[in-house]
Amino acid sequence: MPAGLIHNYHPSASRYDEMLAARARPRPCWQAFAERLEDMPEEALLQREKFVRDAIKADGVSYNVYSDPQGNRRPWELDMLPLIIGDDEWSRLSAAVAQRGRLLNAILTDLYGPQCLLAEGLLPPALVFGQHGFRWPARGLHPPGGVWLFSYAADIARAPDGRWWVIADRTQGPSGSGYALQNRIIVSNAFPDAFRELHVNRLAGYFRTMQESIARIAPSDGETPLAVLLTPGPYNETYFEHAFLARYLGFPLVEGQDLTVRDNTVFLKTLRGLRRVHAVMRRLDDDYCDPLELRADSALGIPGLLGAARAGRVLVANAIGSGVLESGALFGFLPAICERLLGEPLAMPSVASWWCGEKPALDYVLGHLDELVIKPAFSGMRMNAVFGSLLRGEARHGMIERIRAQPHAYVAQEWVRLAQAPVWRRRRLQPRSVGIRVFSCAAGDGGYAVMPGALGRVAPHAGMEVISMQRGGLSKDTWIRASAPVRNTTMLKRRLGVDDLVRSGSDIPSRVGENLFWFGRYTERVEIGARLLRAALIRSTSGEDDAGQELAGLLAAARRTGMPVDEPEDAARGEDRPERQIIAALADAARPGSVAANLRALAFSAGQVRERLSSDNWHALNALEQLLATPIVSVDQALSAIDRVMQSCILFAGFALDDMTRDEGWRFLILGRRIERLERLAGLIPLPAASAAREREQMLEWLLEAADSIVTYRARYRREPELLPALHLIVFDHANPHSVRFQVDTLREYLALTARELGHPCPSPMIEPLARHLEDFDLRRFEDSDPEAALDALRVLLAEAASAAQALSDEVHRRYFIHTVRPVLLRRVA
Repeated sequence: MPAGLIHNYHPSASRYDEMLAARARPRPCWQAFAERLEDMPEEALLQREKFVRDAIKADGVSYNVYSDPQGNRRPWELDMLPLIIGDDEWSRLSAAVAQRGRLLNAILTDLYGPQCLLAEGLLPPALVFGQHGFRWPARGLHPPGGVWLFSYAADIARAPDGRWWVIADRTQGPSGSGYALQNRIIVSNAFPDAFRELHVNRLAGYFRTMQESIARIAPSDGETPLAVLLTPGPYNETYFEHAFLARYLGFPLVEGQDLTVRDNTVFLKTLRGLRRVHAVMRRLDDDYCDPLELRADSALGIPGLLGAARAGRVLVANAIGSGVLESGALFGFLPAICERLLGEPLAMPSVASWWCGEKPALDYVLGHLDELVIKPAFSGMRMNAVFGSLLRGEARHGMIERIRAQPHAYVAQEWVRLAQAPVWRRRRLQPRSVGIRVFSCAAGDGGYAVMPGALGRVAPHAGMEVISMQRGGLSKDTWIRASAPVRNTTMLKRRLGVDDLVRSGSDIPSRVGENLFWFGRYTERVEIGARLLRAALIRSTSGEDDAGQELAGLLAAARRTGMPVDEPEDAARGEDRPERQIIAALADAARPGSVAANLRALAFSAGQVRERLSSDNWHALNALEQLLATPIVSVDQALSAIDRVMQSCILFAGFALDDMTRDEGWRFLILGRRIERLERLAGLIPLPAASAAREREQMLEWLLEAADSIVTYRARYRREPELLPALHLIVFDHANPHSVRFQVDTLREYLALTARELGHPCPSPMIEPLARHLEDFDLRRFEDSDPEAALDALRVLLAEAASAAQALSDEVHRRYFIHTVRPVLLRRVA
């Protein structure tokens, strides 16, 4: 190998290196990729690095860290170089992980059933009953198909001799498979030729097996099974994965509030009514799943879920109580238990562990502290791993005293010097500690299917021993090479039958409909706010004689729409010029009602329905959120930002009209936009109408701009705005999508269609009288001797329109989102 990129890679000689063997030669499974790296110019590598970074940003891939300043927008960390494992080695690994899945499922069956392992002394009772992970209410539970552990993941790593060891078992709701899939999508596109020519195994087949297995195991009672993915919500650190997986698997993404239990049956609160749920794939810790029988203060769970599981009416994957096996203190007991339950030796050993709750183990740990890593025995304990060799003086003495005081709470493990793999950082390859998380799911007949790939987990800094995504760790795509070309696999069923046909939108949760409704409202709110502020900024810097009066009217309009701007006399007494007031109303997210604050609310609503948005939609939303992130200090910057905001709003409108399936969810998005537009127009139009005649004429132009109707007006009339034609265009013209009449007509149509399809009476009797009053209003009254009387009548009509918009919003919420009317039960028959 000539001197170059790999020649300058210097891994530690005391650790196993994934890429290089002895004498710095690439291992066989890495040889072809290493040669490509060596031949690749630095510019090409930098382009691929940028591609990975941009793809993460565009797709909005995030891993939320609660203490991180970026909050729920912290980008996922992905190294562009894959981790490569050969086919033969993977065959042994996947068989060992599948065996471990069977073993842990059998242990759960025994612990919550006959408890033979405790009676025979293969497990200490204190290790099981002495931790919060054992859920007493789950005792005697018989999950469908005997599957306690539907999905299982193992964190594994190599020791210096190249052997793989299990570092941790993930048994509650193993996270990471969605990130592994996202990593694959990005990295395979960064190195498309290498991915194809190295015969890398595909991942789609594993997720298809997961789909089919959950449908087969779930108790269906003759119905087509409905599976949902239960998430704690958008503030959970892995929420991106929940939304991504739900969309990929075709499962509705739900929160606890979306589900209800009636007669020991779980139902999804959909826009059409209550729909039975047959399987719940949870990403919620045991403790929070059911406030009736577990943690009473949980606002995330479903009251009665455990009762439904106990009655055999729902598959909970994984079963409540499975978290008891995440204790590292169990490792030392698994070999004997494997022989007892499976009749075969444990294929892959766990890292050597000593539970301090047993006297001999405690004595060994205290005598060999420098060689061990001290960890909490149970997953619910808040404690970081402590390396005994780093403890000195009072710290060492304090640790020994804590272990002696509560020995059952600690487990000590052998300090395994983790293998290392190259990462691309600062234009060169650097060695970092690495491990992988391997995923499996129940596949029928008691077996487990293993994903032919893994989530590579990399320490954030050189020499760091602990691998943790919460501490800034990196991830890698893991390529499992096959010995022959790999066939493309798909998530699509080979053929759809009659039983697979569903009515459009029948699985849309009410919460999703509500967030789509507010997505529409906030999009409209952002757009009209941006239009008003753009008009105000232009007039504040125009220098024209009558600009001051127009500006005063615009600021009054902005206040009418809830934007944070002062009265003109208040601004005059302060130091702020109007431009600074306007820029703050645009870009200060801390001010309620500002464009930035409404953008933040828009992003929150969109995040709640992420699985419903296309990739293009999501990319546009990410770009929109970044528009006002940079400080704005000048009028030019503000106008440029407003133009980009307006372009994004137009994109959203286009997506809604042409990109989204026109199901109930789409209809509620449109209802939200129309109700918001109706309320805003009905609030703005009376401002010029209530002004003196001379001021009124000056205000008409910005009113037409705010209503996005100035171009239409000029094309029709080719003259300066006048009161009668302007009012006709933005109030009564049924062909203008920005008129009051158009909003009312559209609302009448969609409310009637929604009520008919969803089985509800038509909301709010106010819409029909309002439509008639608009139809009956005679514009000739403006030509009479007293046009002011006509304006007074118009103001009354617009006040009625504003009240109707507010009443409609309340009625839509009451009938469709919070289910305060008689429930409708839906049943899908197979």
